[in-house]
Amino acid sequence: MESEKFENLLNLALDATEREREKSLNLGVGYQPEEKRWELIVKYSGNIMRLSQENPEIRVEELSNEYAILNVPESAMDQVANAVEVEYVEKPKRMYFVVREGKQAACITPLQGARYNLTGKGVIVGILDSGIDYSHPDFRNADGSTRILALYDETLDREFTAEEINQALEASSERERFQIVPSRDTSGHGTHVAGIAAGNGRASGGVNKGVAFESPLLVVKLGTAEPDGFPRTTQLMRGLDYVVNKALELQMPMSVNISFGNNYGSHSGTALLESYINDMSNYWKTSISVGTGNEGAARGHTSGVLLEGQVQEIELGVGDYETALSLQVWKSYVDDFDIMLIHPSGRQIGPIQQIQGPQRFVLDQTELLLYYGEPSPYNLYQEIYIDFLPAKSYIDAGVWRIALVPERIVWGNYDLWLPGQTVLNQGTGFLLPVEETTLTIPSTAEKVISVAAYDARYNQLAEFSGRGYTRQTNQIKPDLAAPGVAIRSAAPGGGYAVRSGTSMATPFVTGSAALLMQWGIVEGNDPYLYDAVIIGLS
Repeated sequence: MESEKFENLLNLALDATEREREKSLNLGVGYQPEEKRWELIVKYSGNIMRLSQENPEIRVEELSNEYAILNVPESAMDQVANAVEVEYVEKPKRMYFVVREGKQAACITPLQGARYNLTGKGVIVGILDSGIDYSHPDFRNADGSTRILALYDETLDREFTAEEINQALEASSERERFQIVPSRDTSGHGTHVAGIAAGNGRASGGVNKGVAFESPLLVVKLGTAEPDGFPRTTQLMRGLDYVVNKALELQMPMSVNISFGNNYGSHSGTALLESYINDMSNYWKTSISVGTGNEGAARGHTSGVLLEGQVQEIELGVGDYETALSLQVWKSYVDDFDIMLIHPSGRQIGPIQQIQGPQRFVLDQTELLLYYGEPSPYNLYQEIYIDFLPAKSYIDAGVWRIALVPERIVWGNYDLWLPGQTVLNQGTGFLLPVEETTLTIPSTAEKVISVAAYDARYNQLAEFSGRGYTRQTNQIKPDLAAPGVAIRSAAPGGGYAVRSGTSMATPFVTGSAALLMQWGIVEGNDPYLYDAVIIGLS
């Protein structure tokens, strides 16, 4: 079925076969093939619980500000589409880490000195990430008790209180400790991020002290127990909802860190995830910092301007052994152009006409699934989505060409994105990439502090760091840059590790926002020093 209330990718995913969903990087995200159920993001008005009252097979999880996460049998998708309460529906997307000498370079050291003595005390630091090593000395007080107010582990669907964590810390063995609080940070990413933002440096005698080193912590381990490891946008929304409502319950201001992102979307700041984050930034005394990703030098974006009568060809190199690849073309809806796809062998299909709905083609050992989308209430730009799927094991390697054939051009601007570098082979990318507008989503949201990375050793922007502006809306993004190369911070097991990426730059800003909120809100110098005010200062 198709519905105007469903985003283009969801319409295509519902039309796709089980095999196409399984092979695609995007189409199967949020789908449970064994139960034939979909996880959905919904913007609604009215009583969304009516859906589950009428059909108990539809599970509804209400979030703040008229957003919800639905778990729906595929047979009941019509019911969702026809519900008057439902305004718009998107499927989840998979999020990826934005990983690739810090405080002094970021001018934080003077704020922690005698003149200001800002430590983050009284301001929560919220970490939405891969979890935390709660036993690490940097997240414990001098008496050995935890600095963590609560830890919600989405993979276990369980909240652990400070009391439970303290009980675990007093256990006589590691085995007993993890029986009490079984949450682990297996990748170390969340532990590293938390250490930069709020570690107190106890394991290093204060040498590796973080920014807001007296801030209490709220931690969410994002994700599910599924084998792919990376969380979905629905889980990010669920985690943000949890920490903001927890901070409101505790009546404490909070600075939130998000070091995840993805490349799927128009990069204009208008998808439901971005709109939801914007809403939550207004919900309480909250500041949200998001990394711009590591796609600056990844060859995953290109753009240009079409002129009538001039066909433009875009060259895409596909490396050996590539098992899945998707391509998004975003343009103004008032511009009309057809597409030709030219195989490395020279065989081609097209010009492909602008027929709404899915179209399928085969070139040698590569299957192509194409969808011309329509604008939505939350996105005024048109997407042409192309999935490259292997007919056997791999997509045909070599240089593919995408020819854009103008029919009627008003604006002419177009952008193309590939998935993030995390999921592509080294040889895959545009031959003439464009580094502008390579920031990942949701750093494109208007009301977050979008953080790029710079290399403090050479005082220059890190070559990998995602860049702005946002597409078409031309918001000035990133808002600022922070140290993101060779950052030493906490690692699981009680020691330290060195990592690079905008994942590492973002917690410098998260911690700095906590210091500002301490000065303004906690110490009474500016009770409105959060959200838009901090963004304005950045």
